[in-house]
Amino acid sequence: MPTAPATDPLLPLVDLPGVAEACARAREDVDRLLKHRVLRKQSADVSGESLIRGARASAELEDHGYQLEAVRAGTIDDPVVTGCLRVAGGLGRITETWEKAPLQAIAALHLQAARGSLHNDDLGRPVGGPEVSRRLQQLADTVRAPRSRDLPGVVVAAVVHGELLALRPFAALNGVVARGAARVALISTGVDPKALAVPEVGHVAERREYEQALAAYRGGTPEGVARWIVHCAGALSAGAVEGLAICEAVLRG
Repeated sequence: MPTAPATDPLLPLVDLPGVAEACARAREDVDRLLKHRVLRKQSADVSGESLIRGARASAELEDHGYQLEAVRAGTIDDPVVTGCLRVAGGLGRITETWEKAPLQAIAALHLQAARGSLHNDDLGRPVGGPEVSRRLQQLADTVRAPRSRDLPGVVVAAVVHGELLALRPFAALNGVVARGAARVALISTGVDPKALAVPEVGHVAERREYEQALAAYRGGTPEGVARWIVHCAGALSAGAVEGLAICEAVLRG
């Protein structure tokens, strides 16, 4: 008898209240960004600025906030900001690893994020014992599972983001790792293949909801998981608007 096709373990999440609608809106907003005319010749400029703005916002979520111009100029002597910039700069390379070895990619993200903030022995090394290792492996298995065409990549990114924040597998800077991994998932699933949107800006703009939605996600109820995914989709929509603003700035020169 033929083997039945594997079922995407994340597909049921699409049926949670508000998820499909929020993901569709985010997809439309990112698609609008991807059609901007400046991207035909200057997508690298837009992507580079997006990554800088995302790094600045990610650092702010770690309570290391600075003016964008100072971050762009590279004048800030702060290991958290430097780590966020390293994560942003390494996303392309880490995405290649992600698709084959998600755990190795997560460790690489932590290495980039925490170098200079933690002792070298703590870089890329999960803490918390067998339970943390088991859950990380479960996350990796979920990432590598066969994907349904009906599953929005936004859901994959939200689950990766939420699991790493909830699990907190490293000694520090788990948030930077989680947001970096979410970006990698958006690239890998084709939602935002050139990293043009800035979802981190959306999380900063709704920081209270970011924290409350994460607490709801940690609770594990269907409503809590839905709230988190809807928040992440909304942050991506806001990030697409930020990406359009970057496009216009690049167009103006």
